[in-house]
Amino acid sequence: MRSKSIVWIVLLALTLGLVFLMPRLGGSQNSPNSIAQNSPLSQPATNQNMPGMNMGGTKSPTPLSSLPPAPMSSVTQMNGLVMPPGMIMTSDMSMEAMEDMAAVDLTKIAYTAPVDARGDETLTPKLENGVKVFNLDVSLIKWNILPNVQVAAYAFNRQVPGPRIRVTEGDRIRIVVKNNLPEPTTVHWHGMILPNNMDGPADVTQKPIAPGASYIYEFTVKQAGTYFYHSHKDVDRQQTLGMYGALIIDPKNKPKTPAYDQDFVVQLQEWTVKQGYTFPAMPMEGLMPNFFTINGKAYPSTETINAKIGQKIRFRFIGSNNAFIHPMHIHGGPFKIIETDGNPLPAVAQIEKDTINVAPGERYDVIWTAREKGKWLLHCHIAHHATNDNVEVEGGGGLVMIINVT
Repeated sequence: MRSKSIVWIVLLALTLGLVFLMPRLGGSQNSPNSIAQNSPLSQPATNQNMPGMNMGGTKSPTPLSSLPPAPMSSVTQMNGLVMPPGMIMTSDMSMEAMEDMAAVDLTKIAYTAPVDARGDETLTPKLENGVKVFNLDVSLIKWNILPNVQVAAYAFNRQVPGPRIRVTEGDRIRIVVKNNLPEPTTVHWHGMILPNNMDGPADVTQKPIAPGASYIYEFTVKQAGTYFYHSHKDVDRQQTLGMYGALIIDPKNKPKTPAYDQDFVVQLQEWTVKQGYTFPAMPMEGLMPNFFTINGKAYPSTETINAKIGQKIRFRFIGSNNAFIHPMHIHGGPFKIIETDGNPLPAVAQIEKDTINVAPGERYDVIWTAREKGKWLLHCHIAHHATNDNVEVEGGGGLVMIINVT
């Protein structure tokens, strides 16, 4: 009985409250229904009554004269390091992270390569007791990717890319690496079957090679095909700034691949150059690339390939780049893919295409036939990658080459 009394008291209080409030709300004019209808939440959402949500619609564009000037970003200095424009700096960013993303220290460069110097020069070995011995020296250099554009690079033997090492399947090879960088490094032999302690990852299979020190890599070559070598210490910095080179291994026995007349290596790379400073190109704020190179040069300074009608050219595409994919396209007809990552494809798997995505670390060997006379382009089909700092020069830039067929 007591609980029923409490319920009745509550109901009575609610009724009296409504009777008391209705006159103050304006009677039927502001009934609960009309209040809901007049609520802002009941109104259709419009750009005008939702701050920050004006999507344009039919509104006319702001006159050019009324637009604010674009803010000019610039390279900055942080603890003695040169940081790229647009880099988001936070209080919890470590010094190690900043060093990784900073510009190459120009005060530590002692050598400038000639403007017309070429990378990927074949390295001649010495023969010692049946072992082919190669010497690689790593240092900081200044390198021209165009006559008027110079980058600061990490380089093998003072060239970008590093020298081409060409050997034969079954060879015993020894590579002596001298580190003249101001920081530790190692070298990885990408895709190779070899003893684990020769593989190269820093702090995993070996201690990093200290500045001024040397390290000897030695193994027997057990494969044939297209491979490459590159830094495996602070890879997103050292390799990205030029520390890589081609490793071409000819088969010991007669190859089963289709015949060809010319053999050309295509090593791809991205560069971030701002206000005279060179930063490691990365897919992040402030480090997106604005220059692109084939074998260390940007078009129109890339090499021109001369061919005759009917000749077949073997292109060895090497993903020596570190952070971006390049769909490489050749004008003038399709090519046949004969090897991937150094592995020959059986005839039934040798498909024809005219564009192939080359990701970091990948290699594709293709054979292209010169079918018609003229200048045929080989280029990346991401349009920005075929420009020089967003500008076309002589019909292109960056990852562009000409095949001149006569």
